[in-house]
Amino acid sequence: MADLSARERTRLPDSAFAYIDVGGRRRLPIHDEPHVRNALARFNRVLFEDEGARDRARTRLLRAAKRHGIVPVGFIEGQLRPRLPTGQLTLLFADVENSSGHLAALGERYGQLVNGVRRILRAAVRQGKGHEVDARADEFFAVFTSAADALRAAAGAQRALAGHDWPDGREVCMRIGLHTGRPTLVDGSYQGVSVHTAARLCSAGHGGQVLVSRSAHAALGESEVELKLLGLHRLRGIAEPMEIYQAVLPDRADAFPPLRLGE
Repeated sequence: MADLSARERTRLPDSAFAYIDVGGRRRLPIHDEPHVRNALARFNRVLFEDEGARDRARTRLLRAAKRHGIVPVGFIEGQLRPRLPTGQLTLLFADVENSSGHLAALGERYGQLVNGVRRILRAAVRQGKGHEVDARADEFFAVFTSAADALRAAAGAQRALAGHDWPDGREVCMRIGLHTGRPTLVDGSYQGVSVHTAARLCSAGHGGQVLVSRSAHAALGESEVELKLLGLHRLRGIAEPMEIYQAVLPDRADAFPPLRLGE
């Protein structure tokens, strides 16, 4: 398949692309059979603004495949029934601090902020060989088969968030919690105490902070990232208290207020 030249791309209508981002950049050409096959292969490497954009691009791509007589069995299996891992996993929960304040200040532009956060998190998860499980509003959930990869993804996401140019020069901070356990995979998502623990751990933190549970700390072994013990704490809704650690990230703040254990 020959690459499209700039002139050839210009001549194609918007309908010849599966995805057009908010900046008007046209991605994933689907005007002929070779490019449709290429788009099917490359789809998971594209960073979409949100799940709605991803779904629309997927629908256009599948329609183009049907027009050209392509049966994308592997693509459908991977997109509609993602094969999430099982066994011991490190769960990453993240959410935006002061999301209501950002929403009040930005109004309709708040969606741009959320989309930017998701792009950064998805890039970090993909680079860390993780698996996105869910993204709702300003919350994000992913899993990793390697605790070290999960911690690297969390650290990378925090650095990228701090260096991003946000609307109106706003400071966007995210809290992240990492917990290792054996969640149960049910209907394409996870259930169990480990899921609730990871979510509560995330909620206990502050913007810019990465909290690590005792089980995740044990799974890490010798970590390339320094971990500082914050003590033994009881998370809301979790029966047993646990040791909680904080990742000390280079060039990032490492002093935070006390954990938000009552929220």
